[in-house]
Amino acid sequence: MPIALYALAIGGFGIGLTEFVIAGLLPEVAADFHVTEAVAGGLISGYALSVAVGAIALTAALGRIDRRRALLALMVLFIAGNLLSALAPGYGPMLLGRVLAALCHGAFFGIGSVVAADLVPAERKAAAISVMFAGLTVANVLGVPLGTFLGQAAGWRATFWAIAVIGVLALAGIAVLTPATPVPAGGGLLGEFKVFASGQVWLSILVTVLGYGGMFGAFSYLAYTLTGVGGFPAAAVPWLLIVFGVGLFAGNIAGGRAADRNLAVTLIVLLAGLAVILAGFAMTAGNQAATVAGLLLMGGFGFATVPGLQMRILGHAGQAPTLASGANIAAFNVGNAFGAWLGGRTIDAGLGYTSPLWAGAAVTVAALLVYLLATRLPGGEFATPTTTAAAR
Repeated sequence: MPIALYALAIGGFGIGLTEFVIAGLLPEVAADFHVTEAVAGGLISGYALSVAVGAIALTAALGRIDRRRALLALMVLFIAGNLLSALAPGYGPMLLGRVLAALCHGAFFGIGSVVAADLVPAERKAAAISVMFAGLTVANVLGVPLGTFLGQAAGWRATFWAIAVIGVLALAGIAVLTPATPVPAGGGLLGEFKVFASGQVWLSILVTVLGYGGMFGAFSYLAYTLTGVGGFPAAAVPWLLIVFGVGLFAGNIAGGRAADRNLAVTLIVLLAGLAVILAGFAMTAGNQAATVAGLLLMGGFGFATVPGLQMRILGHAGQAPTLASGANIAAFNVGNAFGAWLGGRTIDAGLGYTSPLWAGAAVTVAALLVYLLATRLPGGEFATPTTTAAAR
């Protein structure tokens, strides 16, 4: 794989760390700024909302410039946001720093997916995308525990200083290793938005919302499932989540390679498998050994869909691959929010701590049905997905 992909992966690692590490540092941040836990939680929800906004708005705004320059501009925004967080004198500036960092999140992965795909031959595009997303999965496996430890040992601001340094490394790597690309041809900003006239693009977005929402809805309440049903002590939860993170990493790489071989079969098998795994997890959550296996498989099958879902929308994007890719990144975050909302409603309804798993299985089945419908509609699935022609 081209070394430039690993510069993109470093950027993905820093972005993933920014998104997730705050959860482990909320008590320290809330105490420092003298706000309640609920108010401090706005640093998480505000980030998620800003990711969805930036994925569309910034991707569209940067769609007419060289993609390397666009990625560099996004990394500068990312560094600035984390520096503001590290230096924030109060909650308001901290939230602003989180928003600035989040705005680059969706656009970075959206534009980065196109750049990654264009660095390799057609038969390796999904695998290249998976390398970039590997940075995000490594952030879950290693970055978040280490970042939380650093914040608890040296103060939460130290973690954001470290993330800013990671951003500088990614900025330098992209500047040196990523080749310049020609300004995309097309009809300007209006031409970019014409991608949303495609029914297949909207179906791709819907599959992403439902497929990723099913997995993330179950993930959002895992701590309750593990302690309330599985009987694990609370101290074991972080270590069990590392098992889930290992599944994310392995699934991402394997899913990219499989999607390059046959996109349609890969997505069908992964979505069907994820639904079965979530239902099986729900039925065996009281067995600790089965729970560990369920965590690994849920992470593996859940994130293995990501490269293929990105490839599908790129293959139907025509002359606007960057905006379509960014829209799909926004869809992942909408899925996160939807899945977490639905899982919470099932618990509130008194259905127990395994109910988010059952709800996730049902939503994933819905994603599979939408995908099967999409492959049979006009435009259907393409034989050999490629973004090279469209991107140029």
